[in-house]
Amino acid sequence: MYASTHRPTVAKIDLAAIRSNIKAVQAHIPTATKTYAVVKANAYGHGAVAVAKAIAPLVDGFCVSNLDEGLELRKAGLEQDILVLGVVLPEAIPLALAHQITLTIASKEWLELAQHENALIEGLRVHVKVDSGMGRIGVRSLAEADDLIVSLQAYGAQVEGIFTHFATADEADTHQFEEQLAFFTDLVSHLQRKPALVHASNSATSLWHSETIFNAIRLGIGMYGLNPSGHALPLPYHLKPALSLETQLVHVKQIPAGAKVGYGATYTAKAPEYVGTLPIGYADGWTRDLQGFYVLLDGQACEIIGRISMDQTTIRLPKAYPLGSRVVLIGESGVRSISTTDVADKKETINYEVLCLLSDRVPRCYAD
Repeated sequence: MYASTHRPTVAKIDLAAIRSNIKAVQAHIPTATKTYAVVKANAYGHGAVAVAKAIAPLVDGFCVSNLDEGLELRKAGLEQDILVLGVVLPEAIPLALAHQITLTIASKEWLELAQHENALIEGLRVHVKVDSGMGRIGVRSLAEADDLIVSLQAYGAQVEGIFTHFATADEADTHQFEEQLAFFTDLVSHLQRKPALVHASNSATSLWHSETIFNAIRLGIGMYGLNPSGHALPLPYHLKPALSLETQLVHVKQIPAGAKVGYGATYTAKAPEYVGTLPIGYADGWTRDLQGFYVLLDGQACEIIGRISMDQTTIRLPKAYPLGSRVVLIGESGVRSISTTDVADKKETINYEVLCLLSDRVPRCYAD
């Protein structure tokens, strides 16, 4: 999909803010800790290649969700370590080997499938995933971990790391976090052959449980300046959001009392009102459940009225504004602001999802 560059809707990305956020986290963790920047899902909507190039001098490697995301970084010239966090089936091993991309191995069954398909894994760089309580991918016992590591090495794979992922590191209740940490710590300490790299810390763990870091962190949403917990926990230090979302008025008119707006006629004007139309809709990631929320124009909150369409959104204006007037959907206007978390609250979801929903139709504009 081509970005709609001839439309005034744009996501602005502050690369300097991302670098500043990385440095802020690194200042609060042991100096010998390796930093892996998580740039999966197009760097949480910020643009994987642009972000990775901007932060490359600050990090030791990158984490992606699948092989194609890793190949995109390699094609763009990124030479640092790339770890695929999800499971890649054995048929893709030759590509991983050719481009020196590290794979996550989560079960002995994966190795058995690779053997069945006569896949050659000699020289393949891998990390072993431990399911310490998340319930997704990974081995679930010391015996499984030992068996998998020994078997992988027997077939020539380079087992460089072992890791887990916490389910509740961003919550005030630390009970499950502590259970997972104890399980993983005990497993790692009793491994027959412990890999050099041991990591369990995502953004939330790095922010609120820095004392539990092993020797690497995977820095995700915090790198982009957002609170992993939403509102549940206050950030321990300042992070600056890197993304803002803006558009412009493309149509303004006055409608009489009783006039309907949008599909389904879900909004009725109670009095004569000015209505503005914005060139953004659910195909851009500005979804229908945001009806009744607001945007900012000239420092004023303007309610979203009527159902959001595929390509357009209508708002109630306090007066007639000229076409081309700047409208802020995420970011600052005057003394007011709308955060990604504010949008997430309206949608009853998390800030991660708001960012990842921004489609490729929305151009990313970078400032450094």
